[in-house]
Amino acid sequence: MSDSWEPGVFERLYARDPDPWKFETSAYERDKYAETLALLPSGRRFASALELGCSIGVFTSQLAQRCDSLTALDVAERALEQARLRCRDLPQVRLLRRHLPAGFPPGDHDLIVAAEILYFLSEDDISELAARIGAALRPGGLVLLANWTGATDTPTSGERAAELCVDQLARRCRSVACQRRPLYRLDLLEVPPQR
Repeated sequence: MSDSWEPGVFERLYARDPDPWKFETSAYERDKYAETLALLPSGRRFASALELGCSIGVFTSQLAQRCDSLTALDVAERALEQARLRCRDLPQVRLLRRHLPAGFPPGDHDLIVAAEILYFLSEDDISELAARIGAALRPGGLVLLANWTGATDTPTSGERAAELCVDQLARRCRSVACQRRPLYRLDLLEVPPQR
């Protein structure tokens, strides 16, 4: 089993190309962002949201429109510099440099998004991160996962990463939706509301 990618890998990627995955220009990303946001319950606002792996903040700036407070994390300072510029007029957004799973911040949330980050982690780290996600959700809280399912050189395939995370989260959450597209899958899970 491969180890999780270290922070330096991401710093080098952003040093070579400020947008290595073409978040700003890719039709794939644009369509995936739209479908990801559409999976959230229509009209619902989130008092406290957490985004894991925000990169340069393209999705962050869109998600922020639905959030009263959004904490977005990334491991690469170069990516966060761009995210800060992109989100500078969004006072509800707080951007933090964190290495996951160890750097998972304390708090409880009604939405946690992990979009195309899980497969950069080892299977053990995915399980640990999923446990932390599950523990940080309020009753009625949602987890939204997006995973690339095409070929990759990452420690874990996107499909396997999604399965591991969903299985771990099933201890506390129920599945609301699983949508598969040719190159990615979206999973939405919910902590049952208190009665």
